[in-house]
This record gives sequence, structure tokens and C-alpha cells, in this order.
Amino acid sequence: MPSHPTSGDRADRPSQHARSAPHGSTLIRDYAVIGDMKTCALVSRGGSVDWLCLPRFDSPSSFTALLGTPQHGRWLIGPVEEARSTRRYVGDTFVLETTHETDSGVVRVTDVMPTADDRADIVRTVEGVKGIVRMRHEWVVRFSYGKITPWVSRHHGPGGPDDKVITAVAGPDMLVLRGTRLPHAHDGKHVDEFDVAEGDRLVFSTTWAPSHLPIREQLDSEAIVETTREEWQEWADRFEYEGAYRDVLVRSLLVLRLLTHSDTGGIVAAPTTSLPEDVGGTRNWDYRFCWLRDASLTLEALMGSGFVDETKLWRRWLIRAVAGDPQDMQIMYAVDGRPVMGEETLDHFEGYLGSRPVRIGNDARTHLQLDIYGELMDSVYLYDKYGRAIGYDAWINVVRLIDWVCDHWREKDESIWEVRGGRREFLYSRVMCWVAIDRALRLANRRSLPAPFSRWYETRDTVYRDIFERFWDPVRRGFVQHPGASTFDAAALLMPLVRFVSPTDPRWIATLRGIEQELVSDSLVYRYRLGDAFSDGLTGQEGTFSMCSFWYVECLSRMGDLPKARFFFEKMLGYANHLGLYGEELGPRAQHLGNFPQAFTHLALISAAYDLDRRLSAAGHTG
Repeated sequence: MPSHPTSGDRADRPSQHARSAPHGSTLIRDYAVIGDMKTCALVSRGGSVDWLCLPRFDSPSSFTALLGTPQHGRWLIGPVEEARSTRRYVGDTFVLETTHETDSGVVRVTDVMPTADDRADIVRTVEGVKGIVRMRHEWVVRFSYGKITPWVSRHHGPGGPDDKVITAVAGPDMLVLRGTRLPHAHDGKHVDEFDVAEGDRLVFSTTWAPSHLPIREQLDSEAIVETTREEWQEWADRFEYEGAYRDVLVRSLLVLRLLTHSDTGGIVAAPTTSLPEDVGGTRNWDYRFCWLRDASLTLEALMGSGFVDETKLWRRWLIRAVAGDPQDMQIMYAVDGRPVMGEETLDHFEGYLGSRPVRIGNDARTHLQLDIYGELMDSVYLYDKYGRAIGYDAWINVVRLIDWVCDHWREKDESIWEVRGGRREFLYSRVMCWVAIDRALRLANRRSLPAPFSRWYETRDTVYRDIFERFWDPVRRGFVQHPGASTFDAAALLMPLVRFVSPTDPRWIATLRGIEQELVSDSLVYRYRLGDAFSDGLTGQEGTFSMCSFWYVECLSRMGDLPKARFFFEKMLGYANHLGLYGEELGPRAQHLGNFPQAFTHLALISAAYDLDRRLSAAGHTG
């Protein structure tokens, strides 16, 4: 329990009659992300930490203004006056530097989450650059997704009388605020205003700890910021690629590392929940979990970029998560490999820009998505090729898994898009079943491993013929979404990328032209079109899927249309936010939609950049 209490500074609960309004002051694209490879915080341009789950990506949030109002928790340190604010990451790191310029002066705020193994902190440093700037400090803690108002007290920390702290405690959680000057309780929050003159330096930190433990020691803020900066930069400096797109590749690889839990190896799809695919609509999902699909593709991206050692931890996570009968394998897991809980709606939130419901958990956990076996086997194949040779026990598990795929590849499923309108025989799932068997055969042949070769070869070839015979529509002149459909699906863009079909095969080129006509809008790609011909079981519309747009670029590159591929790729780079981050989708006026930042988008960017740069270089193109 906290020690040396000096006052019972109880924060008042918000009025039960206060109406929750959409928190629309900051758009998704205007957020920065910082993190410690265990969790992430979203920081607005104005200096407000509006989203933070502690101590883990999938823990309940302590600051949740992103989905509600400031009364649902935030940590603001920003100028009182209107300011012109610019931001950057310091080098190839997640040390965030924001410069606020007002009519009276300039102030710089540096935000960092130290990557220390046994702590969970945010350190915020305020420095006066020019003149005098009036700053506002608000610390509003609401545990358990904004539902629980903690008991807030002032104390002396373990450093003695000079170590003054404010603690917020509720149930198992404790947040500890330290600072050059501490705010005071007022109207359900802790607030302060102060002037920062040129040369001034103020340091603030918030630390999470289990509430039953003593208050943690104070950090050496200057040393920990520099150490964290060095750790990120040293990791990025190991990236040996020197091509035309190095800067965007480094940032995307850093995002993947940021979303990988440094202890368990679990890779989350995104660090947020319920940021909408359709503003004001219901397409709001919790992505703070480890999809086998996303994690497998992340492993491939890291290995392909030379970060082989980083994949070992993920491989161990995978072995733990999928141990057991293949039929019990789920499409997603919690960060530590446990099953994901079912969906729950948080009705006390209005949602981002009025987008309800706000959900935690994910009912897609019960889906059958046959494509995951293909992505999983592709990553196992590549890890064996570029990492460490597969062992006997792992190979026995592969054999069991592929035998299961051979028995079940004809089944209907929900597939990659996790539709809620009923199972179908989706093209993409069928292709990835072929990939699963094909990669297992390649692995067995290269390592001379025992396998039921005749059965596997026969099934693989049967799947191949089935796709060409039942999914090819001679009227639409393309591979359609499922047998009998009249619609195309952007997931088909992966067919040449996984080497199922040649990128110059006439049938594939015809399919690509159909996708361009139906799904491409000014270089941006929808994953499918909703209407009478296809329903995903949900209401509303959605934006273009950024990962599909990068897949489209890579398809153009592989088929040899390099000028078009390059133009569209560099156009997509222009849709990143000011820090090089992407959400899941783009809406009207390039509005970022969906959870943020999105691993899958950065994965597709990495793959497209490598292929395009390699082919441009081979063709003699220069920047």
C-alpha cells in the first residue's frame, strides 16, 4: 500500500447527470503513438494522452478520453493558448518530440515510455525554448475503461521528503504521478497551470504498479530517456537495407517491433479498440490481440529485413499458443497466449465521434478461418529456411496440422475479413489451404522429413484444380469471391504474392482488371463492395483498406507495370500521418479510420516497398 499519506485528496466522481459527448477534438491521423513493447499510449497534438492500457496492450484502460470525454481519463500537458504544434520522432525511435509555438513563446515537450523490463512508465519533459508559454496540466485517472474513479492521495515516495507523489488506487491498479510541481485536486481531476520560460526544464512521470506493492523508486529521467532513445536507434541501425524507401521501411519495422510484447512474444494487430471503420457506425472492433495471420506475416517481414533473432520469441509464443489438437486452434489469442474473451459493449461511452458500440473482446475468436493455416505454414517454412531448422517435435505437429487441412479444406468459413453474414467457400481461404500444403511439402523435401507425400501432393493438386475450375467465372473473366458469386474480393490480390499463380498469367491479369474496375477508386482499394450481391452481415459502409492498396501496388510491380506501381505506392506514402503511421482504412478526404496504428497496413507497405525497389533497381530506374 502507498506509504506516508499527507492528505486524503479524494477525486470527485463525475455527476451521474453529466452527458457524455463524442470526443472529436483530435482525429485519428493526428495522434502519435509511444510505447515500451508491452503497451502503447496515444498522444494528441495538444499534448493529451487519450489512450493507455496498463500494464499490457490488452489490459483495461486507465486513460480513455479517445472513446469518450476527458472525464473518462487523460493526461494533458499542453499550452493554454492556441499553439502551432509540430511533432517528430527523435531519429528512428519512439521518443516523441512536440514543439508548441504560441504568440508569447516556444516550448518543447518530449514524451517517452522507457523500455525497462520491469516497469511501466511515461516520462514527459517540458523545456522552455523561447519567451514564456503558459502550460496546463491535467491528470485524470479512470481505471477499468473509464468506469472506476480511484482514491487519490498525496504521499512521500521511497526517496524521502523530497520525493513527493500523488497516487491513484483502485482494486489491483495504482498509478503514481511525480513531477517538478504537482497538480491539485479540482472538480474530479488534478489540474495546474504554470509558466515555462526559456531555459526552464520540468519533468513529470506516471508509473503503473500493482496496488499491493510499495511505490516504485523514482527514475533518473534524463538517463532513462537517453537509454530508451539509444535502444530504439541501435535496433534500427541494424537494418542494412539502403534502398530508396529506407525511411518508410524503418518506421514500419519499428511499428511492428512496438506492437510485439517483449516478454511473451505476442504480436498485437493494433493497440486500440473500437476506432471505427465507418464514423458514426457500428463497425468498431477490439484489435488488441494476437491474430495468427498478422503475427505470421510480421515474422516474415522481420526475417526478410534481417531481424531473425527477434522472431525466436514469437516462435516460442506460437508453439505455446497452438499446442494441442489442430481442430482446437483459434484464429487469435491474448498477448500471453490465452483464449480471447467474448465481446462486451461499454455503454457508458459515446464512442469516437459518436461511433457505437464500444467493444472489448472479440467474437471472431470462434470463427473458422482456414486461411490462417497457410499464413502459419508460410512463416514456419521461412523460419526454417532463414532462422533455425525445424526440430522433430515441431515437425510432428506440422504433420498433424497439414493432415487436418487435408481433411477440412472444403469447408465453408468466415475467412480473412471475419464476415458475420454466414460462412462461404471463400477464394482466399481455398488459396491459403493450398499454400499450407505446398509449404509443408517444400519443407519436407528440403529437410528429407517423413511425411504422407502421396496424400499431400494429391490434395494440394486437387485444391489447385478446384480453384481454377469452380472459382473462375468465364462471364466476369476472373476469380470471384466464392463459387457462384458475381463479385470480386481484394484478398485475391494475394494470389500472385503467395505464388499460387504467376503475376503475368492471363487469368490473373483478367482478375486484376476486374478488381480494378470494381474495387479500385483512384488507386485506393476496397476489400469488397457491399450491396445486393454481397453482404458481410453488418450495417453501414467502410473506407478503402490501406493494406489492400499496398497489395495492389505489389501486384502491379510483379506484373511489370513499374511506372504505375511506383506512382500509386508513393501516393500511398502521402496518406500516412505526419509521423509515418497508418490506420486500417482511409475514408473521405483521406480520413484515417479503424484501429491505429495498424500492423497489417505496415506489413503490406514493407512487402510492396521491397518488391518495387528491387524491380526498379533491376530495370535501371533511379530516384
